[in-house]
Amino acid sequence: MTTRIGITGAAGRMGRTLIEAIGQADGMVLTAAIERPENTLVGADSGELSGQEKNGVAVVSSLADVIGDIDVLIDFSVPDATMVNLALCSTSGVAMVIGTTGFTPEQQGDIEQAASLVPICKASNFSTGVNVCFKLLDMAARVLGDDVDIEVYEAHHRHKIDAPSGTALSMGKVVADALGRDLDTVAVYGREGQTGARDRNTIGFATVRAGDIVGDHTVTFAADGERVEITHKASSRMSFARGAVRAAGWLVGQNSGFYDMQDVLGL
Repeated sequence: MTTRIGITGAAGRMGRTLIEAIGQADGMVLTAAIERPENTLVGADSGELSGQEKNGVAVVSSLADVIGDIDVLIDFSVPDATMVNLALCSTSGVAMVIGTTGFTPEQQGDIEQAASLVPICKASNFSTGVNVCFKLLDMAARVLGDDVDIEVYEAHHRHKIDAPSGTALSMGKVVADALGRDLDTVAVYGREGQTGARDRNTIGFATVRAGDIVGDHTVTFAADGERVEITHKASSRMSFARGAVRAAGWLVGQNSGFYDMQDVLGL
């Protein structure tokens, strides 16, 4: 069985990488590539756009025009655009892989509600390595417990518009859940001035935006005399793209429901 995949943001950095990843995956075929109407690359061959051979799939400006040609939509865009695409996919019976981050609680609720109609896989990070890190973080938090200070560091390219990254927040939530803490209550986002002594129950976040950093994440568990650091560094978007394509292939065999990459990997 061949899975027909559509992608949004086809002319962007992630979109082009997804096109390449789909071309490399067995049983997957790109059948739709969507961009904003004002993008000058609408009409271009999506294969050539990604630096590959022509694939005959032209970039179009409307998901509605190609919704009948796809089984799964992979969406790495911005929250408002994703929500528009979600409405169309959920009423058209098209599954979704969502890599967009920065949703409001209300938007998150709408996504989970739409999962009663179609299968949806949403993750802050589709890298296999990052999802392994989530399991390691849960283990470390449970073993080290309340005897350590916990800090989350993340760095991304200058174009990323939300902070902290969705992956950093997911890492913090994994740790908080393992310790029985509410991340919304204990998170500290940056420090400045006379902050006083550190509250051990807090989980700190530090954010860097610079250059073309694809994505670095480190969680530090620091005690007196030693520290444990769990780090993931991405050197290419291909790790995210391959994971998203893997999720798309997995999703078409599932019932309607809300899934994440942990489900895809059986973790």
